[in-house]
Amino acid sequence: METHKNTGIFFTQSLNGYYSKINLEAITSFAKQIPNVKTVFHVTKDVLTDSQKIETILKSKEIERVILVGEYPGLHKTLFTKAIVSAGLITDNLVTLSFREKGIFDEKDTEKAKLLLEHAVKGSQFFDISETGNNAVNDQTLVIGAGIAGIQASLEIADAGKKVFLVEKTGTIGGHMAMFDKTFPTLDCAACILTPKMVEIGQHSNIDLITYAEVKSVSGTPGNYKVTILKKARCVDLNLCIGCGSCSTKCPSKVPSEFDSFTTLRKAIYIPFPQAVPNKYLVDKENCTYVNDPFHINAATLSGLRKKNVPEKVVEKLKSLKGKSFNTEPDFIETLTNTLGENDWKKYSDLLYENTGKCKNCIKFCPVNDCINLDEKDEEIEINVGNIIVATGFTPFDASRAEQFGYGVYDNVLTSLELERLINASGPTEGKITLRTTDKKGNKIFTKEGKTPSSIALVHCVGSRDENHNKYCSKVCCMYSLKLSHLIKEKLPDADVFEYFIDMRAFGKGYEEFYERINNEGIDIIRGKTAKAESHNGALLIRGENILESTLIEQQVDMLILAVGLVPNNDSKDISEMLNIKVSDDGWFVEADSNTDTTGTYTAGILTAGVCQSPKDIPDTVAQASAAASKVLQNIMKGKI
Repeated sequence: METHKNTGIFFTQSLNGYYSKINLEAITSFAKQIPNVKTVFHVTKDVLTDSQKIETILKSKEIERVILVGEYPGLHKTLFTKAIVSAGLITDNLVTLSFREKGIFDEKDTEKAKLLLEHAVKGSQFFDISETGNNAVNDQTLVIGAGIAGIQASLEIADAGKKVFLVEKTGTIGGHMAMFDKTFPTLDCAACILTPKMVEIGQHSNIDLITYAEVKSVSGTPGNYKVTILKKARCVDLNLCIGCGSCSTKCPSKVPSEFDSFTTLRKAIYIPFPQAVPNKYLVDKENCTYVNDPFHINAATLSGLRKKNVPEKVVEKLKSLKGKSFNTEPDFIETLTNTLGENDWKKYSDLLYENTGKCKNCIKFCPVNDCINLDEKDEEIEINVGNIIVATGFTPFDASRAEQFGYGVYDNVLTSLELERLINASGPTEGKITLRTTDKKGNKIFTKEGKTPSSIALVHCVGSRDENHNKYCSKVCCMYSLKLSHLIKEKLPDADVFEYFIDMRAFGKGYEEFYERINNEGIDIIRGKTAKAESHNGALLIRGENILESTLIEQQVDMLILAVGLVPNNDSKDISEMLNIKVSDDGWFVEADSNTDTTGTYTAGILTAGVCQSPKDIPDTVAQASAAASKVLQNIMKGKI
């Protein structure tokens, strides 16, 4: 962007006396001294209703470049764009600088405001609401993240006839919503809403679904981005797998299930959940014994070969290798070929693999030849797109950080998402709420045969509205806690249910009515600050304060549910740097304008949707995803960014 153009600085009107809090006079005086600034104009109300007046100012002062400054300058961008075009200028010579969004709040920020203004005049693209220009737009779109936000945006763009690449880092689409039993406040079946959309994604001719993959790099310019995607080795051919489950049944490796919030175990070769899309198996290489255990030859190897009727002369040759391990397969093959001879190696290789510590049960019992390749490597692919929608979602707050509640210490202190999986009919207990048990191998899991709790407490705001963790409200915790209390009562009508909240934030459509409904269902909803939980007589003792009654709380329960807040994903910072978009101090992606452009970012052609931008419920997430899709289609229709 050129820096020698005649520049006009226009201060827009403020709301709620914003300018009275900052030293506007000093900032204005400084602005007049910046090189190439030909006019500094404080826009009055009458000017904001007439683009011709702005056009007249531009022409009379021979202004070539406009800096629109204020509390929320984006509100007036359309008006100034019209004036600029009428004055014969191009729209990328309009820059907006929001003092509020840049952290200018009072007089102590005056020097920072001056510096921001100087950089904006000099043409730093960082201060543009977007890096706009006249770049031709590739009509293909990348959507990063396949939760409900990514699904909604992808379907709307694809249904308009445009190509979408949908990239999801896990083995299935669906995100957190796929883990829920019901949605609030209507108590609709979450799967009934989500699953048809998931199936549509998998079958849509305009959507290229790339699961178990991550975006590694993005280069190019708005409208024409080159994207490198790392496809992690799934080790199962999606075109050949019939989803029969024979491989998983015979797999010896069991690890905690991420989809079930670690409340039960899964195999190292698995489908995340029955309705997963794609509904195909994948191999967890970190926990696969074939991938991680070395080849070795020992007494058990020789004994196993004899039981399989391998000739003694072959076994005798292997005795020279007894006690030897091989960390790589090529080393193993080369050594055994040299020891046995090529013919015997080829003849007995399957039995040798089977008896040298390298499990291949999944391959052995798979009914489809060449479906599973445990030696498959990751691969990189490149695509070209014009627009990118970031819909990467969130991570639940790590409840172990709130040490006062004993999560990870006491068996029956659970997070809200763990309870969701217990309540869900497709979960580890088939919808039954039970206490944690220990299996024969010492794994602490939940089973449908477990003991039923007679009393359950839910604590709000774990990790949110907390000076020690996150100051912000996570927006959904009050309502999902009420939902969980209702579902507990539905399944355990005789159980005592206690819900401890700081403030009840029923902000959405039907939410206040939902709160009133739950309040009449025999649930003890207490406004109080919960201090800690401790073990007591084989149960849990909740201590805190009843705020309304100014009394102390001491309540014994069998199970404690922590309503954890929402936090940004660990990779948000990396994504922000890769895409040249900003993150807030809290870690959420920053929107172009908090009032008028909540899907846009400071880089043209890159948008956000859903909780990755800020905590929100499902309806707001879907609405924002639709808005992002609409903006993408608008860019494509215009043919330039």
